[in-house]
Amino acid sequence: MARPPADRPGAGTLRTGLRLMHVHAHPDDESSKGAASTAKYVAEGVDVHVATCTGGERGSVLNPKMDRPDVQENISEIRREEMHRARDILGIRQDWLGFVDSGWPEGDPKPPLPEGCFALVPLEEATERLVRLIRDFRPHVVTTYDERGGYPHPDHIRCHEVSVAAFHAAGDPERFPDAGEPWQPMKLYYHHGWSWEKTNALHQAMLDHGLESPYAERLEKWEREPDWDDRITTRVPCGEYFGVRDQALLAHATQIDPDGFWFAIPREIQVKTWPTEDYELVSSTVESALPEDDLFAGIPTPAP
Repeated sequence: MARPPADRPGAGTLRTGLRLMHVHAHPDDESSKGAASTAKYVAEGVDVHVATCTGGERGSVLNPKMDRPDVQENISEIRREEMHRARDILGIRQDWLGFVDSGWPEGDPKPPLPEGCFALVPLEEATERLVRLIRDFRPHVVTTYDERGGYPHPDHIRCHEVSVAAFHAAGDPERFPDAGEPWQPMKLYYHHGWSWEKTNALHQAMLDHGLESPYAERLEKWEREPDWDDRITTRVPCGEYFGVRDQALLAHATQIDPDGFWFAIPREIQVKTWPTEDYELVSSTVESALPEDDLFAGIPTPAP
């Protein structure tokens, strides 16, 4: 596994011995959600592991430049290769849980999910696989999606359910006794990638610079939920790693259009306007003062 070069920003501050696990639904989610904070922690010496629930087999090709028959016919292999490139850019470990992408159901009414897909796998079966990884890697911190999945893809919602169940089961010796020695992670977080506050701040910054905002229509239709934004407890400063995040995103060439939404706002405006990635602390066995600026707040760095 590739590790980050020593001249990466922040690479001199070592926190060796700390371990962080992100649980994601599909390849590319690790790059579109929390990738800059991942790069920050890797540069500081934290061991970061991504568990990817599915192979993204039913994902659409979202980059027009890659929308070709040869890509469609080999999407499973291509998405696996893309994940490996992103993994090496971020300097992380990564494992597949081995479930099959459920796809995005379209229509009114929506069709039933395909047989055998991740969203239909019994919760206990999927939870045991993740518990095995947690007990093997022994993370201090786990992150995943909120109960809405970040957005209502069936795999994202199932990923939330499996992650929460595994977080609580991993330390219980009576649960899954054949899945390794019990290990209880200390903290569980949900990603909060696109709050109204963040989206509006970036929108206003674009207008202030005389540029067209890609969020104008979205904000017009947005039904605000102030209580939802108030759930954010932890903002991790990581603007200097947005470049690493962008390179990891671009590794997922079938999913990310370099001329599209992800790069519509200049990085300099992003760094100045919203230089953090945001999380919600939902479970903790240690004390830390809120709000936080560190996923490891309250967790001492292990002695060498």
